[in-house]
Amino acid sequence: MNIRRSGILLHPTSFPSRFGIGDLGDQAYRFIDFLAESLQQVWQVLPLGPTGFGNSPYMSYAAMAGNPMLLSPEKLLEEGLLAEEDLANLPEFPIDTVDFDRAIKVKIPLLQKAYSNFQAQASAKMRKEFEQFCFWKASWLDDYALYMALKDANEGAAWNTWAAEIAKRQPTALEMWRQVLSEKVFYYKYIQFEFFRQWSELKSYANSKGVEIVGDIPIYVAHDSADVWAHPENFCLDEKTGEAALMAGVPPDYFSETGQLWGNPIYDWKNLQKTGFQWWIQRFQAMLDYVDWIRIDHFLGFEGYWAVPQGETTAINGEWMKAPGDAFFETLKQKLGKLPVLAEDLGVITPEVEELRDKFGFPGMKVLHFAFGSGPGNPFLPFNLPHNCLVYTGTHDNDTTVGWFNQLPVWERDAVLRYIGHVSPDGIHWI
Repeated sequence: MNIRRSGILLHPTSFPSRFGIGDLGDQAYRFIDFLAESLQQVWQVLPLGPTGFGNSPYMSYAAMAGNPMLLSPEKLLEEGLLAEEDLANLPEFPIDTVDFDRAIKVKIPLLQKAYSNFQAQASAKMRKEFEQFCFWKASWLDDYALYMALKDANEGAAWNTWAAEIAKRQPTALEMWRQVLSEKVFYYKYIQFEFFRQWSELKSYANSKGVEIVGDIPIYVAHDSADVWAHPENFCLDEKTGEAALMAGVPPDYFSETGQLWGNPIYDWKNLQKTGFQWWIQRFQAMLDYVDWIRIDHFLGFEGYWAVPQGETTAINGEWMKAPGDAFFETLKQKLGKLPVLAEDLGVITPEVEELRDKFGFPGMKVLHFAFGSGPGNPFLPFNLPHNCLVYTGTHDNDTTVGWFNQLPVWERDAVLRYIGHVSPDGIHWI
């Protein structure tokens, strides 16, 4: 018997914080308490990886690492890795937005100080935990830490512009740079250790309160990432320049005459399938270490994807290509068992995509803001919804519910009111 559940989508960066950006400290625990007291069972987050250009969680430097900016300095204080005076005299930050540049300038020196203190005074028990963490996460952590250290050494430049021997990962160059940058590599491993420690404690607390966490896995990774640098064979790259030979995006549609050109490198699905989808399985395993459910962004890309050739400036001149979604999810199921996967299936979805989703029993997504602009056959109307789905009020492309309702034409607003029957004097968002 299916149990209906409800919850809230809120990224940790949105929590109140005196450090300029939300984190995994006390406010996160207060939010979980609020969810439990409100009889909510689900907390959905956006991707938690270290953000790259533009600070977007969907453009991460690594698919399996955690974002250092989510670390709580107050938790590090509790561990004895920071002192009270380290957290004094903080600048004033906006209370309703994140100023990423200013927050980074404040938090990174605190993390560096915690790292220095860890080196100088960590207990034997903590050092042992760190060593175990590095061992268990080595399959992605070693590449990530070296990539970030190299990126710092190259003043933030993209990996494909580094010296050829290290851009192409020649073994002698890798070994040399591991030695040269060993201190920085150790730092990046330590920061991941602290992230996963803080996150694991928070997740355990949420689960103890009856709250499950829905994570988010972007289908594509950033070109300038540890994943593409460490595993170029998994992506369609220009062999000479390392740039994306085929770029991800979506074709022109009602909303955009030129489509959307995202720029991420397209997967070399043939090679991935030859490896038994090893990288993807590792990615799912890493996600399931710290979430209960995984929402797959752009699910249709596992059935077919829009590929745009290198050099194009819009998505117009792309073409549809087939992806081995059926074989992939069968392999994933064999390796991991029943998959706690949620499919982002919005937009123009073909029967083949629906068939793939339904074959593996993945819930799809429905959006209430889309429900009232047509007749009784509208698939987003609540009485038309299938049992196996998630219902959202809106998406990141929508206005708030209040803004959406207030700008509706009169006839559509009347349709909403007739359907729900009653609106609170406090507004549509209270029903």
